[in-house]
Amino acid sequence: MPELPEVETTRRGIAPFLEGQRVSRVIVRERRLRWPVPEDLDIQLSGQLIESVERRAKYLLINAESGTLISHLGMSGSLRLVERGLPAAKHEHVDIEL
Repeated sequence: MPELPEVETTRRGIAPFLEGQRVSRVIVRERRLRWPVPEDLDIQLSGQLIESVERRAKYLLINAESGTLISHLGMSGSLRLVERGLPAAKHEHVDIEL
């Protein structure tokens, strides 16, 4: 399981690319994660401006205009920035397009 330094490194790596960006689309491929992904996550998050990315313990908090997306990296998870249109790999469960 990622330790605090790895979670903070992830936060610092993605924050400059997310903060101030608007979510254009959310694609959910697998809803059965640590907690079930809400059925309407795409509706709730699409169009939202990402205001900040924070860390609380081992959780990443992606703060948008109308709420906060909470993410936990789990045993071997990661958040990555990829080019739009690339095919999803085996364990890529959610895409947030900006």
